[in-house]
Amino acid sequence: MNRKLATVLAAGVGLSLVLTGCSAGGAASGGDGSSKKGGLISIIVNDPSNPYWKTEGDVASAEAKSLGYKSNVSASKGDTNTESNLVDTAITNKSVAIILDPANASGSIGAVKKADAAGIPVFLVNAEINQAGLAKAQLVSNNAQGAAIGAQQWVKSVGDSGNYAELFGAPSDNNAQTRSNGYKTVLSQYPDLKEVAKQVANWDRTQGHDKTQSILQADPDIKGIISGNDEMALGAIAALKESGKLDQVKVGGFDGSPDAVDAVKAGELQYTVLQPVATFAKKAVQEADEYLRTGKTGAAQEKQAFDCVLITKENADKVTSPFTLSE
Repeated sequence: MNRKLATVLAAGVGLSLVLTGCSAGGAASGGDGSSKKGGLISIIVNDPSNPYWKTEGDVASAEAKSLGYKSNVSASKGDTNTESNLVDTAITNKSVAIILDPANASGSIGAVKKADAAGIPVFLVNAEINQAGLAKAQLVSNNAQGAAIGAQQWVKSVGDSGNYAELFGAPSDNNAQTRSNGYKTVLSQYPDLKEVAKQVANWDRTQGHDKTQSILQADPDIKGIISGNDEMALGAIAALKESGKLDQVKVGGFDGSPDAVDAVKAGELQYTVLQPVATFAKKAVQEADEYLRTGKTGAAQEKQAFDCVLITKENADKVTSPFTLSE
């Protein structure tokens, strides 16, 4: 197996090193290494009403078409039954590959197995599943690194003492726990910072708003809210505005969504951590194309992590398109 070192540009800045080389597996045309080009690539995202997942689907679809494939984008809304039905549809439509943002780390394994059994290679983006060797690739943000730089910036905004709360994403998504663990690793270094509330808000803006209202009622003296994603953070900001406490409570986000970047520019959100979703969604399609043509993805390993970028007032103007930072 040959390997070489390739550099991947994460969201237009910051170099993320990814080892590339040969990957095991035969070509999709039957395992004989013969070239296979064209056909339908089915793209299954979570919920395109969230700009993060919309960008994921849009970028993957555009890249598939640019490489000579047909594409369609559908949404599971985080439901494994819907996801399973969408995979069935992809199989029925004779898709040559599936780009999948899995709905559940464990619950999506069956859908990936089903596609694999049908001879359709699956390339996972954004979230992982709890079984290696089924998907041809799993491309995700470096959530631990992103959480660390976010928490460090959050402490700069909030200070090293006082009460705070955390808004936690969907428990079925490994990213939620990884980010929470990353926050804890940093914040535990400040013993005078006390977490008085941790609420699950499922990546959702409305839930972020409602959970923040509940937090404020129980703990009106909190100094900060650290959030697992931007949608929950923006919901928190709305609740803080309603209560007249936005100046007293500092909020940090995670994703780099357009609304969050605008909130950073306005001084309402202290920062966001930009995930390079545009980079790895495009890369996943490129690896699918490589696999279909050669039987290899071009990546040395199944799981590939792309570094995140901290967005503050100082560099928010450099976010030139969704989830992309200019040099």
